[in-house]
Amino acid sequence: MTATPVPAPGERVALYAEFAALPGREDEVAALLAGLTADVRREPGNVVFDPYRRASNPREFFVYEVYRDADAFEAHITAPYGAVFNAALGDLIEGVGSVLTWLTPLPD
Repeated sequence: MTATPVPAPGERVALYAEFAALPGREDEVAALLAGLTADVRREPGNVVFDPYRRASNPREFFVYEVYRDADAFEAHITAPYGAVFNAALGDLIEGVGSVLTWLTPLPD
């Protein structure tokens, strides 16, 4: 996992994660991601956790995530179900893990 940029106090943490399922494993990835989604959306500091499949390639997944602040994100990445998800996902996707892209909000 890439280091998290340090947001300003009270600033939301926003990112997206991308990964591609191994051929024939896309339905397993989708089911695993559905379970994680339910867990993450129950986190008190989660604002958005929206998983998608690319319309042009159903093996490719995209997850948009927003957390209330850095503490909420820290709680998210240390949740035990996240470690279980990542361990299972590693055997189902190409590469060594999700590619994370950190987002910075534009001023109002």
